[in-house]
Amino acid sequence: MKSKTIIALTASALLMAGCTNTQQPQPGGGEAYDNTKKGALIGAAVGALGGILIGKNKGKGALIGAAVGAAAGAGIGYSMDKQAQELASSLDTVVSDSDISPSDVIVTKETNRVKVTFKSAMMFQTASDAPTATANAKVAKMAQVISKYPSVVQIAGHTDNRGSYDYNLDLSNRRATSVAQSMVNQGMKNQIYVRGCSFDKPLLPNTTVDNMAQNRRVEIFLYQKPEDVIDPCL
Repeated sequence: MKSKTIIALTASALLMAGCTNTQQPQPGGGEAYDNTKKGALIGAAVGALGGILIGKNKGKGALIGAAVGAAAGAGIGYSMDKQAQELASSLDTVVSDSDISPSDVIVTKETNRVKVTFKSAMMFQTASDAPTATANAKVAKMAQVISKYPSVVQIAGHTDNRGSYDYNLDLSNRRATSVAQSMVNQGMKNQIYVRGCSFDKPLLPNTTVDNMAQNRRVEIFLYQKPEDVIDPCL
């Protein structure tokens, strides 16, 4: 395993270092537009400063820097939305507004991250951490899209509450690590964090067979920068 690419974390301070806004996007795409606008403004300011510092003609340098910075900043703002759409298309699904779905693959766009959820029934045989052929094919498609972006990747494994906590913690971590390794095998160079959550974060109460099936999953989170990464088990 390429240790420089995959970083296995359990209670890492790195995961907890970034404070993040978990508010859901507003209906109608307002949040995505606001992110784009904010990125453009920040980019313009930084670009203008850079233009002044490097340009012989400070006025002209500031104008060029502001234009380039605004374009780059806007790109940061909307790249997560574009990435979500590309991932959904590559995985033959759509961007959803809910984690609860009968679909084997769910792509959701949150305020500052994209999440791809794979149901364990499609990903692994019972008690196994080896991805199925179907899972490997989907991970390969996903890795191709992610590689186009400078996203920081976080992979979290989740189980239902059958069996001991420690057994499920080990299984969830091995499954998350296995998905990470599959991405690396596809040539993906993005920074990856891996986390096993056992049954700490169920989507639904573990009271029915259907609910348990929803809770057995692997989640892939895509962030713009490492300091945005938060603990996926909380």
